[in-house]
Amino acid sequence: MQPTQDLSQVEIRRSRKRVRTVTAWREGERTIVAIPARFTRAQENEWVRRMLARLAAQERRRRPSDDELMARATELSVKYLDGRARPTTVRWSTNQGRRWGSCTPSDGTIRISDRVRGMPRWVLDYVLLHELAHLLHAGHGPDFWAVLDAYPRTLRARGFLEGYAYAAERGAHVPPDAAEADDVVGEDDVVDEVDDGGIEEPDGVVADEVDVEDFPADDEIDDGPVGQLELELDDLESERRS
Repeated sequence: MQPTQDLSQVEIRRSRKRVRTVTAWREGERTIVAIPARFTRAQENEWVRRMLARLAAQERRRRPSDDELMARATELSVKYLDGRARPTTVRWSTNQGRRWGSCTPSDGTIRISDRVRGMPRWVLDYVLLHELAHLLHAGHGPDFWAVLDAYPRTLRARGFLEGYAYAAERGAHVPPDAAEADDVVGEDDVVDEVDDGGIEEPDGVVADEVDVEDFPADDEIDDGPVGQLELELDDLESERRS
């Protein structure tokens, strides 16, 4: 299988402390692959290829299309808002800056930052509900928050987003469960823009880690919170023999 990314965008990090695992994750446009220092060049090339392929497969599973995003927003509106919020379009956006999402009530359009892709489903649901709520309530008054109170993971999702932004600002690898996002009232008719609390943040980190002795089968890759893909080295040998 061919790598799914330009190798010029791949950074290899060797570590003497790393003995039995290989780890890969995204940092903006780059992919970091951490390998044991003892690896030969051939082993490095093979594991980079394998990890790039698995990262790409995992991301495809986690990232819904615009159509799926619209369908999910409709489900959430029915479940939590009695179907009253009816957006005209809901789509992913790459130009949201620090914002997690934005809404234009005058035309019913909702945009969700591409950085939210790969985050846990309940975090995406919160961002969608936040924007849907603004189709019913323009500001952030009591009525607006009463709508979001119906979603049981509102506080946890806000905490996750704040923790994500805090860690990214400091160049740390973002863990699977961080913690909130403040809101900024936009100009003109963009009434709501859920942002990262004012922290300038690089592109979202998507990480995967595979333990080389516990190499998961394709159907075992978790679709839940983003984690590290860590592979056990012994698995590569067992796959070759099978």
